[in-house]
Amino acid sequence: MTTRQGSPVYHHFGPHHNGLPPLRKYFTELWQRREFAFELSRSNMRSSDSDTFFGQLWLVLNPILMAGVYFLLVNILTNRGRNDPQYFLHLTTNLFVFTFITTCANLGATSVTTAGKLILNTAFPRLLIPLGAVHTAFFRFLPTLIVTVILLIVTPGIGWSVSMLVAVVFLLFMLAFGAGLAAFFATAQVYFRDTNNFLPFLTRIWMYLSPVLWTVQDVSDHALSEWAVLNPAYAMLGGYSEALLEGRIPEPTLWWVAGAWSIGTLLIGSLFFMSREREFAVRIF
Repeated sequence: MTTRQGSPVYHHFGPHHNGLPPLRKYFTELWQRREFAFELSRSNMRSSDSDTFFGQLWLVLNPILMAGVYFLLVNILTNRGRNDPQYFLHLTTNLFVFTFITTCANLGATSVTTAGKLILNTAFPRLLIPLGAVHTAFFRFLPTLIVTVILLIVTPGIGWSVSMLVAVVFLLFMLAFGAGLAAFFATAQVYFRDTNNFLPFLTRIWMYLSPVLWTVQDVSDHALSEWAVLNPAYAMLGGYSEALLEGRIPEPTLWWVAGAWSIGTLLIGSLFFMSREREFAVRIF
């Protein structure tokens, strides 16, 4: 870039003082430019073939195959076995939603570091980048909802009731929680480039500690049940399963804990991201 006299203009990028931008103005622009996040998400889905038939088919087959493997392992490793089809339904549906949460974290972690030129050359609220990753994760999750409905129909002993709609509320909790994780890990990846390498190991351990292979009822009388509440997935997945698979309203503790984790994580992750985003261009390049 040059001036009218032809002399060059040099742009110097240096560390910026960290701090939150004017929040009202920031969120107004964030809402006005929401289509930017949608288009960014669609571009990422096209590049990863997630919008093709076989791409979406694999998004469904992968957790189903995982559920089949875990189902066999549980039957082999436990003395009493879990041969009932309702347990397979629990295992599959909870793997679907747990994969959705971890996909938000994984896609969010690399969303900023892979958008270097976009950050350098375009002015927009940077929070749109991890939100675009959440949008991608959600659309990858949508085909599994169709499979969930089919499994609910074919599994014997499932009673249909209006209470099953409560599962949508817990799904929204997980969406907000995933958005907070995406914003937090997107920021962490800028400063610690090995974050995305550690995430698969952390999420695998997290899955074993969450009600995916086991149910909330399995630990309700256990001495560690009080500590299990500290796991955010315990309340969100537990409430989701109780409403969707058992057709009953989850107990108040699951509501409060799931709501607190989702809203708290969303606020902390978003504020952490916004407080650091003005120096992303310096850190990435």
